[in-house]
Amino acid sequence: MILIADGGSTKADWIALDNNKNEIFRVRTLGLNPAVIPQEELTNRIVNMFQLINVKDEVTEVHFYGAGCGTPKPVEILHEVMQEIFSNAEINIAEDMLAAVYAATGKNPAIVCILGTGSNSCYFNGNEIEMLVPSLGYTVMDEASGNYFGKQLLRDYFYKKMPKKISKSFEEQYNLDADFIKMNLYRQPNPNMYLASFAKFMFDFKDEKYIKKVIKKGFQEFFSCRILPYNKTAETPIYFIGSIAYYFKDILEKVANKHNLEVTGIIQRPIDNLLDYHKENIN
Repeated sequence: MILIADGGSTKADWIALDNNKNEIFRVRTLGLNPAVIPQEELTNRIVNMFQLINVKDEVTEVHFYGAGCGTPKPVEILHEVMQEIFSNAEINIAEDMLAAVYAATGKNPAIVCILGTGSNSCYFNGNEIEMLVPSLGYTVMDEASGNYFGKQLLRDYFYKKMPKKISKSFEEQYNLDADFIKMNLYRQPNPNMYLASFAKFMFDFKDEKYIKKVIKKGFQEFFSCRILPYNKTAETPIYFIGSIAYYFKDILEKVANKHNLEVTGIIQRPIDNLLDYHKENIN
C-alpha cells in the first residue's frame, strides 16, 4: 500500500493506493508542520486517525509533502515519527513547494506559489526548484498568507482601523480579550495556525471595501517579495495553490495585471492533481 499526503500547518490530506495505484481511501488529519509542532503531537495527529493506523503494517511507501519540510532538522523529526508508525514503509518527505509544483505544472517551467496558512514561491525550470530565499516562517515572512492576514485583522481591530460594522461582527465571532490572545500567541503551540484562524473571517466579508483593501495590500506585497524578483517574462506561467488565492481570485488577477502578468491557474486543494502526477510519473 502507498500513502500520498499533502500537509500544511492546519491540515493534511492523505490518499491510500493499492500496489496498482488504485485509490482505496482518503482522509484528512490535522496539520503536520514539523517546524512548529512538537514531535509527540505529530505522532498523536497520525495515530488518532484510525484509517491510517488500521493499515500501518500494510504500508510500503509514504510520500509526504509538507509545510516546514524545507530544512533538514524538521524533516529528520517527521521522518522519525513516520518510520516508527509505518515501520514497514520507505518514507519519503519533501517540502510542500514540490507538491505544489507537481500539482500545478508537472514537468513544465513555471512560477508556483502557495497561499495557505503560510506562503511561499519558487521557479520550477522543468527539472529543479529555484527559490529566492529560504522561508523564515510566520514571524518574518509569509506575505499574503492566512497568518499574515489574521495578524493584520487583529492589528486593525485594536488600532480601531476596522470599520464599525465589520468590527462588531469580528467581536461576535472571536474572543478578543487581550490576555486570551496573548496566551495563544506566546504560551500555546502553533501561533501561526491561531493567527490564520482569523483570516477565515475575510471570506464572509470579501465584498466589503475594507477587506478588499487588506487583501490587495497583502497580494501586492507578495508579488513584490515573492514573484517580481524572479525577473521572468510575462509569458512565464504563474500558478497559485491554496484557499486564499482561490477565494480572492479576482483581486489576485488584478494585482497580477498591474504588473503586466497573468495568473495561469489557481488550485484550492492540490491533492487530486498530486495523485495524478504520482500515478503517471512515480514508480
